[in-house]
Amino acid sequence: MKQNTASKKRVARVKLTLTKRTVEALEPADKPWIAWDDKLVGFGCRVQPSGTKSFIVNYRAGEGGRRAPNKRVVVGRYGRVTPEQARRRAQELLGRVAGGGDPAGERADARALPTLGEVCDDYIESGRGRADVTQRSYRRYANLYLGDWRSRPIDAITRRDIENRFHLLTERHGGVPANQALSFLRSVYRRPCVDHDGLRNPVEQWLAGGGRYHPHRRRKISSPAEVLPKWREGIDAVVRNPVHRDLMLFGLYTGMRRGEIISLRWERVDLEAGLFRVEETKTGVPLELPITRQLGVILARRRANSDAMPADMRAWVFPSLSSRSGHVEELHGHYARIAKVSGTKFWFHGLRNVFITVAERELMLPRSLTKRLVNHARPSDVTEGYAADWTVELLREPAQRIADRIDELGVVASRAAA
Repeated sequence: MKQNTASKKRVARVKLTLTKRTVEALEPADKPWIAWDDKLVGFGCRVQPSGTKSFIVNYRAGEGGRRAPNKRVVVGRYGRVTPEQARRRAQELLGRVAGGGDPAGERADARALPTLGEVCDDYIESGRGRADVTQRSYRRYANLYLGDWRSRPIDAITRRDIENRFHLLTERHGGVPANQALSFLRSVYRRPCVDHDGLRNPVEQWLAGGGRYHPHRRRKISSPAEVLPKWREGIDAVVRNPVHRDLMLFGLYTGMRRGEIISLRWERVDLEAGLFRVEETKTGVPLELPITRQLGVILARRRANSDAMPADMRAWVFPSLSSRSGHVEELHGHYARIAKVSGTKFWFHGLRNVFITVAERELMLPRSLTKRLVNHARPSDVTEGYAADWTVELLREPAQRIADRIDELGVVASRAAA
């Protein structure tokens, strides 16, 4: 026992130059111990019994010399930071101490700041008057795109964090979601930046440092006759998840936005009456639409498979076992593979473009009818506003014509799938 105690004391007094080789050679003991650097006083590496190694800085803040309280700050965990990076951070902290600073005290003050999750929730809850679809989008940004930051104090997110997250979101989800997530985060920070002196908005710092949102470009597509067979072939070839595939086809046959489809519930679908209702739309106006033959096949297929889902997910027409909401949230991972197989650019909103083009240019249907079918913003044309609104029954026949024409244009892929 005495030998073990002596051994632990000798190990705790180790001094060496902390490098990658020497840090990797440090062995865990029964209790935490520290190897101190022999070149930078106060800089060390703490080794936990679990084997975890963290770089620390030990110092005395304020006046009083050795009588001043001893304080310790963790500057990074080995593996996340290198010894060289930790040494530079330690030098910066010790420089601040020499100038009268107190890094440990500053961090304690920082912990009094709210977390990102708290300020996101506050921003969303304070948005009275926002459309439901906007609020739902904001929750998706906060939980899906920024969820791993929710427990972090708001001053712990840096300009570099923003830059890295922007590139990550672009790679995984695309340029538009990356723009939207950072624009949301920029707005979230504006309120606490007013409430807390010295707090900086990291998104604005990123922009001031040269960061740029992706430019907004309206994508142009070729004629439906050219892209539809290719897209149908690509969807049938690479989208193995039947729920995802049916969701895309639902978008093709309705021209609806992705966000309006993914939240569709069975309680809003009336197969007998041949209609469904969309409550949460971009314009904020609920939408009733007829069920065409093609949609009837899709919905019957989804209904037949809903019993196999967990009870808490059966309410959704397009459920998902992997999402927090219980319904499908993301489809972006399919786009590049569909484009590769089809040989032409693919994105979900392109299905809406095809629907509108088929309605207005292929079938020469009235624009007011097309706008009603896809829930487009009402026109400023006063004379068009005089006309009575399109009822579901008035929409039924033209909606079926559009769906049939879409099938005709995609006949190559349809036959291949059959």
